[in-house]
Amino acid sequence: MNSPARKLNLGAIGKPVHWRFPLTGIMAWSAFAFLLLPSLIIIPISFGNKNQIVFPPTAFHWDLYYLFFTTSTWIAATTQSAKVALLSTAIALTLGTLAAYGIERSRLRGKQLLLVVLLSPLLIPGVVTALGLYSYFAVIGLSGSTTALVMGHTVFLCPFVIVTVSAGIKELDGSIETAASVMGAGRFKIFTAVVLPQLRPSLVSAGLFSFLMSFDELVISWFISGAQTTTLPVKMYSSVQTETSPILAAISTMLTILSVIICLGAEGARNLRKKAVAADS
Repeated sequence: MNSPARKLNLGAIGKPVHWRFPLTGIMAWSAFAFLLLPSLIIIPISFGNKNQIVFPPTAFHWDLYYLFFTTSTWIAATTQSAKVALLSTAIALTLGTLAAYGIERSRLRGKQLLLVVLLSPLLIPGVVTALGLYSYFAVIGLSGSTTALVMGHTVFLCPFVIVTVSAGIKELDGSIETAASVMGAGRFKIFTAVVLPQLRPSLVSAGLFSFLMSFDELVISWFISGAQTTTLPVKMYSSVQTETSPILAAISTMLTILSVIICLGAEGARNLRKKAVAADS
């Protein structure tokens, strides 16, 4: 008997409730648009008047970008941020990868406790970490130096590298490393010739995100940078406190574009990893 009630029950079995999806999707996209809207508004402002912030801009100019690239203080801060980000990313990527591989492949007791210790900067508020680093570097005489900035950013980045690389290591086929060991390869050879090539997508993702996080880091840089080692986020924050310069709109636009490029690059590396895993299987 094909009653309407029976048809409704049969149609509902094993099928998702479609009426919920539009509401969920609308809410998700509304939240995304709300978060993205400030960045989108900044973009047209960056092409406006160089003397005041106007939205919408009355005319299209490149004056703010020209002003940024011709002002030595802004270029010096940008160069400092890039230098610190590159150095701290390289160090964090090296230390974090070694730590992640050692933890994932070791049989030491208490390695979970060690992992918690290594990831502790994620659990501690950033201002507490920054204050601790400031006190430590002040005692040893490194406060205000580029070395202090690099070391502080490295402490901040290492946990993110460990988490990202550990996820990649868990997807590796351990039998390949076993086979290489049986063939006489040492641990160093196995790590450099077998493990690292397979971890390339994870390393690329970790490196890109680490660079972006270091380049945008404000709290730690604010505490331990000096007059000659001011980074771009610190200078931007200082500029907001003293004056609201329209040039900040151009800088924010460029940082937004940089973030989008890095995110796309990380997603591309992730897709390559998925294709490689699918090809192996």
